[in-house]
Amino acid sequence: MATLNEVMAELEAGGSAQTRKTYSRHGITEPMFGVSYALLGKLQKKIKRDHALALQLWATGNHDARILAIMIADPQAATSAQLDQWIADSNNYGLTDAIAGYAAQTPLALEKLKQWTQADGEWIETAGWGILGGIARSDPSLPDDFFKPYLDHIEAHIHTAKNRVRYNMNSAVINIGLRNAGLQTLAVDAAGRIGYVEVDHGLTNCKTPDAIAYIEKTLAHREGKVKAKPRRAG
Repeated sequence: MATLNEVMAELEAGGSAQTRKTYSRHGITEPMFGVSYALLGKLQKKIKRDHALALQLWATGNHDARILAIMIADPQAATSAQLDQWIADSNNYGLTDAIAGYAAQTPLALEKLKQWTQADGEWIETAGWGILGGIARSDPSLPDDFFKPYLDHIEAHIHTAKNRVRYNMNSAVINIGLRNAGLQTLAVDAAGRIGYVEVDHGLTNCKTPDAIAYIEKTLAHREGKVKAKPRRAG
């Protein structure tokens, strides 16, 4: 079992000035080592799940350690206080989106979705809409009717929402539209009425995807993969 000191030493050794520079353009601030996601993925595979270590890594305040903490934390062991503390500590969209992805896997996903989308603060709201996108992708138990009020809310409020909140609202429309044919129609119709979504991406080359084009392209890709699947003989 890896210790905190061992993992922090590996993270420090794996950091680079170039990666720190790249992360800085995305709004990530010190302390950080500048560890690539490729190396973080290797560490995740080596550590697997270690919730206690994840909490220790988070407490360091180091950005790379916190991303790794989210990667190795056990969704089933998450507490409401832990999730609230993590999102309160977040100060950039990379960390916020990682928290949202983790929260969407926990038994508290629906509770935090409701709380965080109704909160007031760019990162907590961003995470809330990130959870919506996550559960649209991964929770087949929810009925279509669950998503319609959220689409209505996004349509009514996306253009007046905070910067990164707008981005994750747009992403939620996409993920809802990719869920099934019925929701695809609702999401595409909503996206058509919403129109262009302006998001300031700062010093990066990132762009906000056009929801309708993204949904159509992804579905066409899925259909192509199904058609290309070889049939079993006999």
